Amino acid sequence: MSLIAELQRRNVIRMAGLYLVGAWLLVQVAGTVLPWFSVSASVLRGLVVVLVIGFVPALAFAWIFELTPQGLRRDEDVPAEQSIAPQTARRMNRLIVAGLSLVILLMVVERVWFAAQRGTSDAASTAAHSAAKPEPPPAAAATDNSIAVLAFRDLSQSQDQAFFSEGMAEEILNALTRVKSLRVLGRSSSFQYKGKDVPPQTIGQQLGVAHVLNGSVRKQGNKLRISAALIRTSDGVQQWSKQYDGDIADVFDLQDSCARDIAAELDSALAGGQARLVDKATDNPDAYAKYIEAQQLVTRRFGDSLPRAIVLLDDALKLDPQFSRAWAKLAVAHAVLVQYAGGDWNEHWALAEKAANRAIELDPRSSEAYATIGYINLSRRRYLDMDQPAKHALELDPDDITSNFWLANQYASMGRLREAEKLVAHALERDPANPLVMFYMGNLKWIQGDYQGGRMVSQAAAVLGHPLSRLTLAYDLARRGEMVAGAKDFATAMTALGTRIPAADIETVFMAGAGGSAARARAATILDRHLDDEYTPTFLLMAHQPERSFALFERNRSGLSDAYYDWLWQTEDWSREARQHPAFQGFAKRIGLVDYWKQNRWPDLCSPTPENGPDAFQCR
Repeated sequence: MSLIAELQRRNVIRMAGLYLVGAWLLVQVAGTVLPWFSVSASVLRGLVVVLVIGFVPALAFAWIFELTPQGLRRDEDVPAEQSIAPQTARRMNRLIVAGLSLVILLMVVERVWFAAQRGTSDAASTAAHSAAKPEPPPAAAATDNSIAVLAFRDLSQSQDQAFFSEGMAEEILNALTRVKSLRVLGRSSSFQYKGKDVPPQTIGQQLGVAHVLNGSVRKQGNKLRISAALIRTSDGVQQWSKQYDGDIADVFDLQDSCARDIAAELDSALAGGQARLVDKATDNPDAYAKYIEAQQLVTRRFGDSLPRAIVLLDDALKLDPQFSRAWAKLAVAHAVLVQYAGGDWNEHWALAEKAANRAIELDPRSSEAYATIGYINLSRRRYLDMDQPAKHALELDPDDITSNFWLANQYASMGRLREAEKLVAHALERDPANPLVMFYMGNLKWIQGDYQGGRMVSQAAAVLGHPLSRLTLAYDLARRGEMVAGAKDFATAMTALGTRIPAADIETVFMAGAGGSAARARAATILDRHLDDEYTPTFLLMAHQPERSFALFERNRSGLSDAYYDWLWQTEDWSREARQHPAFQGFAKRIGLVDYWKQNRWPDLCSPTPENGPDAFQCR
């Protein structure tokens, strides 16, 4: 008998087929089920190795033994007339056919069902990462008195006045906001078209404005020319244009004349007897030029823009120590510097507070300075002192975007999410394409359970280039089962926020949020190596270690109160676990949260339980 015939008689070939089919099915099932229990990928690799090693022994077993009614016997000990190898062969054939049917079924499911799911997921991911701008949110109806002031072009001979030119446009924009009958869009929405050849009609449709103001600045020595043109967005026709010439010392008069002419052209009545739209901020033109450039750098935030702005503002204040607006802008720069560029929190808090107070001494109506004091008090954990100056800033200027945004930060940190969302919504009415405010709106919607709304706003913010929007989109990916992709997005966003923890470690921590005990243990081991990182208290929350998180945050004196507390109010299991942990009661009291809640308002998710003590509460 040939070897092939003997292999067939002893069912060795059938055993090979049955083993391979069974091993394939086992690996597929294990690969699907094991991640549910946060089992390491090394376990699956080990299973594959064992199955490969077991293949040859399985064939040898089939060669040596035969299954008989009396049990396993050596093949050579079974008489030919007593062998049931043919019946065993038929059973094995049926098992192989059944196994192959399962293989085909799983392949069909994977290719059809899971491919469809991946297609849906990829469509959402593409919307977030695509370079093409998504459909903008519905714009407000364009009224005749609505306008967007675009960034002015630099026509100076040396082409080195770009910041100054943008500053001129922003100053005129701010002046127009003082005309109550005008609807003026904010800087971020209007300036997004800088350097882009976008027709006025398109801008009007996207922003919901009836007019755009184009302009340019030519600065040479002490001479200054501001050119402005008002264009209708309905048909792209230039409605009005004018040039304003003078010395740099006349800059405030030039800006005021321009703003008043535009208001008159739009038939917008000025407040009764309003003499000026642009106040003379300083008598020193050089100080003002430095301030204008610094203002654009503070708005930019990233890279070395904040340190450069501080140098310019210090120089401006040496030229004019009575320059209130420069003091207020210096306060903002110091208040946010460490978060974006590093440094010592306490040092820059002190400098920011000093600058803000000096601005208020010189100008008691400096809303920017009051808003900064509120923000500093949040960062310094002076919670009882933060709301009053922030609210006063809004009383002075209800439409100021920064004041609305920073008070929203304060409310959200204290768990007052619904109030925070109203403030952010008001800021977006004024500046609908501001990516920072859009990110915060997306985050607020998400943590309150509006997953679709949070996703849509965050995708739009991501397309506009704001890296923090990836935080919300990371949770969205995880919620749809794409934990690996979500972890990568989360690591990208946290790196942009300034954590020094390697991206691969952050991904592991993110996976632990929805993982089992093994995943949490791995995350804890990683975080033990990074206890000096300012974001480790936050990551400990995600690793389901709230007690350690509270203790580390309490010792850590960084200025990340708002960033940390935002994580406490999420819908994730680990966030709910932290709020309901017994240690949260003492932590909230010691850190000052309970005193704030009792004086102001309790969080949306917590309520007092006076029957358990004067400071007791419960959270859901």
